Amino acid sequence: MAVIFKKSKGLTDTEQHYCPGCTHGITHRLVAESLEELDVLDRVIGVSPVGCSILAHKYFAIDMCEAAHGRAPAVATGIKRAQPDGVVFTYQGDGDLASIGTAEIVHAAHRGEKITTIFINNAIYGMTGGQMAPTTLAGQIATTAPNGRDPNHCGFPLRVSEMLATIDGAVYVERVSVDKPANIRKAKKAIKKAFEIQLSGLGFTFVEVLSTCPTNWGMNPADSLDWLRKNMIPYYPLGNLKSPKEDR
Repeated sequence: MAVIFKKSKGLTDTEQHYCPGCTHGITHRLVAESLEELDVLDRVIGVSPVGCSILAHKYFAIDMCEAAHGRAPAVATGIKRAQPDGVVFTYQGDGDLASIGTAEIVHAAHRGEKITTIFINNAIYGMTGGQMAPTTLAGQIATTAPNGRDPNHCGFPLRVSEMLATIDGAVYVERVSVDKPANIRKAKKAIKKAFEIQLSGLGFTFVEVLSTCPTNWGMNPADSLDWLRKNMIPYYPLGNLKSPKEDR
């Protein structure tokens, strides 16, 4: 019988620890498939910091490096400069990248570091118990915002992609979602494009992936996907925010 679908060579056989309904696993597969299709698995180096993806080194069948909380772009910068022929990426959550790691991601983009960042935005701190993140929506309940995020007290949710798209060194910025098959296909295309641009040496590339966190949102997996569509996508609209000039 012909094999129509199989696990990417870029993934190990290790059972993942993510909660039921979490979409980290989908994004892992898209990253692995993209790297396999580009035939670069033997020279990829991934960097994962503190957060739900802290065990990503067990799931990707590539070289991986662990970074301190928020510092993945700084670590990836050093790796890429020491190994310029390597394909280097960071895999970061919103609590990590958009809070403690804001300076690192902004300055990596400003320097035009030839790395790729996969940014998982589930609007909450996942691993540490559901605290409010910089991306938590107005009115959204979190353990540190039991009455919902109040913009008058906590400020407004941070749109990271829009911010980075204003930076000259960031040459490719796109926001995608993995809530349904059509969007998953678009997400795969964006992730692969980001790596292709890195291989071309044009500059910093960034893909934001809207994701779910059923456990900390207090929902079942199906309801969490609906919530993402009804609440996150209107505030974090999908689409390309910046591409190399030759692609426009």
